[in-house]
Amino acid sequence: MEAVIQQTHRRVFALTSASLYCFHSKCPCLSRFSTFNRFRLYGSSGFNEHDTSVSKSLSLSNLAVIHEYKTTKKERKFPLKGENLQVKVSSGKEKIGRNNWKNDVNTKSALAIEGAPLAAKSFSELGLSSLLIEQLEKEGLNVPTEVQCMAIPTISKKHDVVIQSYTGSGKTLAYLLPILSMVGPLKESNGLEENQSNQKSSIEAVIVAPSRELGMQIVREIERMLGPAYKRLVQQLVGGANRSRQEEALKKNKPLIVVGTPGRIAEISAAGKLHTHACHFLVLDEVDELLSFNYREEMHRILEHVGRRAGAPSSGVLGPLARRSDRQTIMVSATVPFSVVRAARSWGVNPLLVRANGVVSLNSVPVSESGSSTAALSTSSSVTQAAVGSLPPGLKHYYCVTKAQHKVDTLRRCIHALDAKLVITFMNHTKPLKDVVFKLEARGMKAAQLHGDLSKLARTTTLKKFKDGEIRVLATNELSARGLDVPECDLVVNLDLPTDSVHYAHRAGRTGRLGRKGTVITICEEPEVFVVQKMRRQLDISIQLCEFSEGKLVICKEEADKLEV
Repeated sequence: MEAVIQQTHRRVFALTSASLYCFHSKCPCLSRFSTFNRFRLYGSSGFNEHDTSVSKSLSLSNLAVIHEYKTTKKERKFPLKGENLQVKVSSGKEKIGRNNWKNDVNTKSALAIEGAPLAAKSFSELGLSSLLIEQLEKEGLNVPTEVQCMAIPTISKKHDVVIQSYTGSGKTLAYLLPILSMVGPLKESNGLEENQSNQKSSIEAVIVAPSRELGMQIVREIERMLGPAYKRLVQQLVGGANRSRQEEALKKNKPLIVVGTPGRIAEISAAGKLHTHACHFLVLDEVDELLSFNYREEMHRILEHVGRRAGAPSSGVLGPLARRSDRQTIMVSATVPFSVVRAARSWGVNPLLVRANGVVSLNSVPVSESGSSTAALSTSSSVTQAAVGSLPPGLKHYYCVTKAQHKVDTLRRCIHALDAKLVITFMNHTKPLKDVVFKLEARGMKAAQLHGDLSKLARTTTLKKFKDGEIRVLATNELSARGLDVPECDLVVNLDLPTDSVHYAHRAGRTGRLGRKGTVITICEEPEVFVVQKMRRQLDISIQLCEFSEGKLVICKEEADKLEV
């Protein structure tokens, strides 16, 4: 009799556990159960937590993946915080092993996706070297941004990645820090003998940027991390500079990291002065711009030569997958349209898409998430959808209507009304920039122009004066829409309308960087208002109609009423 009663109790308990499991997937309260408790609950009822037949989407907690990191004091383990980080598992091929320098297994499954803390309070939680953490503290960098929390551990685990986050979110350091933690004088357990051997090492990282400004900015960030003693270990190869001097610097300094534009890198590589076959890292910053037709030949050469295994033919039996197996490919952009997804799948090995809110396998991401729901969608639609969410969160958007001959005066009144300290104003063409600067300076406002026709020295000097506050208004064209990093910039003004919503997003991203507040104002003519309204719908943001009266910005009542409705 007792045996019958015990058997009945077990059946009731199993049915109850199964009911709770079904209820758990819909109940937010039960979803907060810890992994351990859920394992006990489902295990008792016969359910396997890793069974994909039960759950189509596995979280990092369900996969029992806990990010481990080491500090100088002791080893600690930090589980993932929250249950909102999802990893979509696909049946991709195993990742091909790379060189022995990586100190890991020769093959890596697509399932081996490591998690990262969603809200790390310090860089020491992300597995960086102690020497690099000390340098970060010297520079006053203590708390990582959200995208850095996700990207740094993922890159450190040797995954090919696409980093997507809004402009000004810290994407540059998100890929520089894990690279510097594994390459050069700041990596862990690095003594004097290793430092001396590094001076004779070949190039280990190539970073490609579409513009000289972005390339020089990346170089400055690396030099800041390396310090004055090791700044020679990074070399910039950008157009507009003396090529012979750059080649001499490569031969003399033997840098570990090369940063440059596609044209100059491909040019020096073709001349036999840049050897990158043994390179471990290839970074493509603003990759959506690098995919343009203008860089097609240069990018083809870079992708064929950087990190190619010694002795591997450029074409033939081994194929492109084997040729790129010696390098880790990192792609970065604020927008990831379908063209970037397609390129990442072709250039990388089981690439991961890293965002501020999670890490997923790019092979498992539906095409609609990356900018196009079907292959038949137009390119403009794909690019527009990819721009959604690429804007910094701390921005306010306005537009005002005036005549063409009054635009510069409206710009001046706009700056005074908002008491903006550093202003970037965009135009579509180079010639009108000089006239804008002349009119502003005639009214006592310090201004300067920045465009591609200026020499490298003139552009560098202008940017330095702007960052130092000697220039209040920087009048520029689309050249500065990408990569220009002036965190103190508090106002962006469009004197000419951007060509599309993506260009609007990149222009707007010059302000409101790293969590700061910022304002974006578009000055347009009456026939152009419909374009502003179209971009407002495409980007899903509020762009309010305003005017400047008595030294203040006033939101027009009619537009305010429409917004409330």
